[in-house]
Amino acid sequence: MIPSRVEETLPELVPFVRAVQARRPDDGTWCEAWTVRDVLVHQTGNAEELARVLQAFLDGTPVETRGFDREDPHRRLSDADLWATFLNRCERLTEVTAAAAQELSPDTEVRWTGRTVKAPSFAEHMREELILHRWDLTGDDPAAVRALDEPWMTEHSVTSVGRPLLERGRAGLAPGPEGRVEGRLRTPGMDDVVVSADAGSCSIRLAAPEGPATIESDAAARVLLLWGRRPADPARWHSSAGPEALRKVRGLLGGY
Repeated sequence: MIPSRVEETLPELVPFVRAVQARRPDDGTWCEAWTVRDVLVHQTGNAEELARVLQAFLDGTPVETRGFDREDPHRRLSDADLWATFLNRCERLTEVTAAAAQELSPDTEVRWTGRTVKAPSFAEHMREELILHRWDLTGDDPAAVRALDEPWMTEHSVTSVGRPLLERGRAGLAPGPEGRVEGRLRTPGMDDVVVSADAGSCSIRLAAPEGPATIESDAAARVLLLWGRRPADPARWHSSAGPEALRKVRGLLGGY
């Protein structure tokens, strides 16, 4: 049973748990090459690291974020122990974020994955991970699309996660003779998400719609595209930018 205080802090936890429980650990997912068990290992590591970094900041002994090798001990657990550890780490994250809400101003900046984010972003980031990886399990079911469609999901992906989303794609990208890749991801009624990269840097920001869009989609599909995924229904996004421009922007987003 998940304590009510955990559900209040992480309202997306129960839907994620139900999606995991409806599948076998070795079932495949929409996240390429990952099984359901891989997703659960990853989420356990996420909750653990978010709590570890935020607690260290509260203790006055800040630490750097560990890489994904933090997941290795969880991979060695039995299925039952992994499940118990995941729920424990989510409960621990809830406790730490509650303490941070009491002790820190919401504008307090905390170092996370090579940059700083505001303290409330730690719980919000776990919520985003629960939504995104539930989609990996279910695909475009109505609940997944509704959750991805929430404006805060776009805001968090751009402002709180931002550049790390692009770094992996940039590293393997050939910018071309102009030396730069730029693109606009547009959703009607919302700001554009503008991405750009060259050989040395990359950026992502929200901006008023201007000029032609590289990709047009609904808000939920745009979040998936930002995270290197694409919706199961291809009708939910389209591009009139031409195959070469689309290839570069999707490559920057980790989609190809």
